[in-house]
Amino acid sequence: MYLSRFLSIHALWVTVSSVMQPYPLVWGHYDVCKTQIYTEEGKVWDYMACQPESTDMTKYLKVKLDPPDITCGDPPETFCAMGNPYMCNNECDASTPELAHPPELMFDFEGRHPSTFWQSATWKEYPKPLQVNITLSWSKTIELTDNIVITFESGRPDQMILEKSLDYGRTWQPYQYYATDCLDAFHMDPKSVKDLSQHTVLEIICTEEYSTGYTTNSKIIHFEIKDRFAFFAGPRLRNMASLYGQLDTTKKLRDFFTVTDLRIRLLRPAVGEIFVDELHLARYFYAISDIKVRGRCKCNLHATVCVYDNSKLTCECEHNTTGPDCGKCKKNYQGRPWSPGSYLPIPKGTANTCIPSISSIGTNVCDNELLHCQNGGTCHNNVRCLCPAAYTGILCEKLRCEEAGSCGSGSGQGAPPHGCPALLLLPLLLPALLGTARPLRF
Repeated sequence: MYLSRFLSIHALWVTVSSVMQPYPLVWGHYDVCKTQIYTEEGKVWDYMACQPESTDMTKYLKVKLDPPDITCGDPPETFCAMGNPYMCNNECDASTPELAHPPELMFDFEGRHPSTFWQSATWKEYPKPLQVNITLSWSKTIELTDNIVITFESGRPDQMILEKSLDYGRTWQPYQYYATDCLDAFHMDPKSVKDLSQHTVLEIICTEEYSTGYTTNSKIIHFEIKDRFAFFAGPRLRNMASLYGQLDTTKKLRDFFTVTDLRIRLLRPAVGEIFVDELHLARYFYAISDIKVRGRCKCNLHATVCVYDNSKLTCECEHNTTGPDCGKCKKNYQGRPWSPGSYLPIPKGTANTCIPSISSIGTNVCDNELLHCQNGGTCHNNVRCLCPAAYTGILCEKLRCEEAGSCGSGSGQGAPPHGCPALLLLPLLLPALLGTARPLRF
């Protein structure tokens, strides 16, 4: 008896799964832009919000140092060992590969041993400040998806600022301040990301958490993206729907995690004590072995693919959009103003597809390829779209309640997607199948 019920449940699941095939299995990841669904008119495209996968973005960046001659080794110089600041017989020589520490070693795969790293000149010109700007540029808007992690092979700086740009380096704004003494360095009270909340998540803070001197277990500096996500998605980021909802409705929050460039401003090297030891200035320098930046191309939820060609990242746009960020409608598809896709409603979002201009539609108002009827509408003889009761427009692209100005919680905007009746039947069928069944034991 239990076996027969199990087989019945299995058969129901197979039926539901087959009906659900047009929808991605990893709901909420937005990794499909469109799928074909079956309607009375045959197969048509069903469009949804989509975005590229998160990846290691350091593969695509360009790095610039300011001042440009700040890297050690030209001329050669000696410096003190990281673990023992009084053992000063190490050499940096740009003309010898084994002794050179160029900037690209901040992003390599640690092919040599010991770990490879970029290194600045030492603080030989003290008391003149030893300051370095490291600029990371993508020539593309990207969205950060994980912590920025900087690994130092010197002591972590006594003072540092992480900055971001949204306009390709024309203007900059601080992301976070780092110091051994925030009040003294930046006139700010020290804080941790754990001191923030949903309401203060965009606050720019100064932290003393990552600014200790020479210790072997204290090499890493974080800019905590995931901790900020956790205010909305929970401590293990299990409720991504909540985070996506916040990103969708709060432009400032989405912009906070969006950059075109990052800049690491190293303002004062690790001293490790109150006073600088002027007799041993070769102790003081910056050295970075690794920088991790994980994110995705910003494609405004109109693409799943971002190609890297001729040292340039570009979205492969869907939904009749175009541009490096899919930020405008293609020619002849300007029947309504361009809009980014929407994460809502979960799990498919809303594609906000660009629709044909009235002047470009011609005799075919709709077909089963490009000029598809939206929101469950069906194409009638390639002449007009037959729209569900809640929608109107040439391609059923508008909610009727929007035209009437009466959209609200009962407007149906959050209704389940059309074309998946098995999902609606599942709550009804399961009790019937499971009615008197006891738990299966294996």
